[in-house]
Amino acid sequence: MRVLTLNAGSSSLKASLVEGDKSVIETSSPWDVERSTTVRRALDGFRERQPDAVAHRVVHGGERLIAPVIVDDAVVEAIAAVGDLAPLHNDLALDTLRVSRTLMADRPHVACFDTAFHATLPEPAVWYPVPAAWRRWGIRRFGFHGLSVQWAVERAGELLDRNPSDLGLVVAHLGSGCSVTSVAGGESVWTSMGFTPLDGLMMRTRSGAIDPGIIFHLLRRGHLQLEDLARELEHSAGLAGVGGHDGDVRALEAASASGDRDAQLALDMFAARAAAGIAAAATWLARLDAIVFTGGIGENAGRMRARIVDRLRPLGAASVDDLEPGEDRILADGPVKTLRVEAREDVVMARAASRLLGMPPD
Repeated sequence: MRVLTLNAGSSSLKASLVEGDKSVIETSSPWDVERSTTVRRALDGFRERQPDAVAHRVVHGGERLIAPVIVDDAVVEAIAAVGDLAPLHNDLALDTLRVSRTLMADRPHVACFDTAFHATLPEPAVWYPVPAAWRRWGIRRFGFHGLSVQWAVERAGELLDRNPSDLGLVVAHLGSGCSVTSVAGGESVWTSMGFTPLDGLMMRTRSGAIDPGIIFHLLRRGHLQLEDLARELEHSAGLAGVGGHDGDVRALEAASASGDRDAQLALDMFAARAAAGIAAAATWLARLDAIVFTGGIGENAGRMRARIVDRLRPLGAASVDDLEPGEDRILADGPVKTLRVEAREDVVMARAASRLLGMPPD
């Protein structure tokens, strides 16, 4: 089966034509002011290849959409209903869905949700320590980056020559968005992102978890209005807010080497918070076999990865070099192994579409 996968990220639309488990064409297009133009441009490169189906990454599926599903108008409405919980992502996915369903109306479309992998979270991981009545309003942990985590778990099993169901793993997806997930028996048992993708670790432009009292203080003193506050925590915080350079780790590393103290502070904060998140995730496991780094920073920023692992030596992690290996491999052996895995949400999405549509992947 030949599946066109569309990944509507916050900064670009990634498209990949997957045959079996191989991407035969991959493109990435920055968003145009008119989003439909970006989608049309991306699809133009795949028309002659005649995909059998189109699979879409959708960040937030809410409480209803917890498995891949064939897209119809009701599914589009359900995705739109939870759009305010992931405003950076769901609106982009909806625009991509609407345009691609029009341009490729003769092909089935499948939605795959980043929240779905975390449907296995146990109750102590799902609920927040807030008034019980809030549960009726749907206030709970959903978790994200599930497609990436699912692939990382499978690859970790292959690299370690172990059945994933026998492993205790912490998967650190570090990219523009960042999260850590505890995986036991092949299932998610805890994850750092919560009700929205704003929670948890420090990210490229997102703050991650902060004291909620800060928000009350800023609003009460009139320093920021609600929408300004939301925009700054989503777009102007994190690595970018502390160190500048648009939060790009390589640019921050270069600036730090030239004596930029803010850039160095941003890098130190990021490493410390990522390591703390990984350590917290380990407490949800009976045994920690490996830490798996994935995502743009996790895969490619060797110096940052080494900085994080150095903080995890009390957990049994051995130091790793600061090189960028460019391939999936075990970076360090020992009681707790460290792995590098390339994120392949496209393969997970293509497989899901093949299963759902009853077609063989090859």
